[in-house]
Formats: sequence, C-alpha cells, structure tokens
Amino acid sequence: MDAMQFEEVRPHLRAVAYRMLGSRAEADDAVQEAWLRLSRSDTALVENMRGWLTTVVSRICLDMLRARQARREEELTDGWLSAPIVMLDETSDPEEEVLMADSVGLALLVVLEQLTPAERLAFVLHDMFGMPFEEIAPIVERRVDAARQLASRARRRVRGAPEPRAESLAQQRRVVDAFLAASREGDFEGLIAVLDPDVVFRVDRAVPGIAAQTQGHAQVAERILARATPFAPFARRAIVNGRAGAVVVRRGRVLSVVTFSVVGDRITGIDLMVDPERLRSVRL
Repeated sequence: MDAMQFEEVRPHLRAVAYRMLGSRAEADDAVQEAWLRLSRSDTALVENMRGWLTTVVSRICLDMLRARQARREEELTDGWLSAPIVMLDETSDPEEEVLMADSVGLALLVVLEQLTPAERLAFVLHDMFGMPFEEIAPIVERRVDAARQLASRARRRVRGAPEPRAESLAQQRRVVDAFLAASREGDFEGLIAVLDPDVVFRVDRAVPGIAAQTQGHAQVAERILARATPFAPFARRAIVNGRAGAVVVRRGRVLSVVTFSVVGDRITGIDLMVDPERLRSVRL
C-alpha cells in the first residue's frame, strides 16, 4: 500500500481516532503511528486494508486511553477533568445552528470520557462505525458476547446523559459574556450582578499566596479584579465540556481554562484551570 492509498483512508482513520480520543492532535498522532506500523508490516496477504488499518488504529487508541486512565488514577481525585474538551466559541449568534451541532458533539465526547477504555472503543466502533463485534472482540481481548455487553453498557450511559438545549447554552453564554465584560472593565458592581451570593471560585493548582478556594460574591469579585483583570483582555469565549466557558490564550499558548456553573442569571461556581500539566493536553 503506497502513501497515496493511505491518504485515501486517512480521513476515516482520523474520524475513528477522534471519536475514540476526543482530541484532534492525539487522533493525528494515532493515525501517524498506524502509518509507521503499516510501513513496517508485510501486508501482502491483507484483503481488506481499510479494515486492517481500522483495527490497528483502534488498538493504538485503546493503548492511549489506558495510559490516560492510568495517569488520572495517579492524580489526586480532586474533581478536575485532566483533559477538558475545549472549543472556541466566537459566533455572535446564539441561535446559530452550527453552534448547536458543535455543542451536541462536545456533549457526547464528555460522556465518552466517563466510559472505560474498552467500553468507549466497543461503542465507537460498533455504534458509530458499524464494525461487527466479531472484529471488535479481539481488539478489546474479550469474547464476542462480552464485547457486545461493553457496547450495551456504554450505550445506556450515553442515552441516559442529559441532552444539551440551545436555549440553556445561550443563557449560559449571556451570563458569561456579562462576567467577562465586567472583568475587562474592572467593574466590581457588574461582577456582583452576575455572581450568586454563595458563588465558589476554585483553582486547580496550589499557588503561593493564593487560596485554592474562595466563597462569596464580594470576595470572589475582589479576587477577580485583583488577579484576573490583567488577563481578561486575552480571554476568549469557549465551550468547555459542553458548557459556556472561557480560555485565556497569549501568543498561541493556553494560559488557563475557565468553566462556569450557571443557574438562571447567576454564576454559582467558577473553576480556573492553570496547571501546566493539564493545560498541555488542551487542544482548541
């Protein structure tokens, strides 16, 4: 199989890897590794090259998912997602259909993040790409009936996840936009207006002289104006794990990711991710 033939299959392989991994950069890495393995293999007797490559990419992704899970188990169970799913949200029309399509895709990826590597692989390969369980079973090192059960468990969890609603996302964005505007302008009263009286502000990494958690709208507003205002001009709207959020980017480098919990027209929680190890995995 020459490079031109591989390029014809690459979009399919990349789609499989992206649904498995939830990261375009990691998906590209998996596809490139598949190309390297192909170049080192004798494929003269392979009848279905597309299927063979799909299996190779799937095994690579499974190894990557297991390594990711192992890293998470080593981390402190502090409630932070080590690899948030972030998409820049720069449309000015909250009703725009493409945004809703993106939010649904992100919501699905967030649910997939909660599955075991084997469940995720079985679900993606069977339900999204139509691969039979007879071919999935060897990849996950299970019997055919066990592979079918993996996909069934994953399917129940995906179906049980709440569906994103366009109006709820639009409402979150309006509140977050008001928060970002007040932060940029140094407007204390504007921040108080969008913060719940009992709002909680958390940081994922210990920083000397800075509390890991702050509660209360006045205290949080003061902290934001004291620490965050210099970075506010660089904050860009984003959808983080399917919710309205923000990301601070300077010179192409992600400095922080912010997620918001919004109830009605108030922000009840702000989670600031600044840990370089976590930010390293963020792909916009």
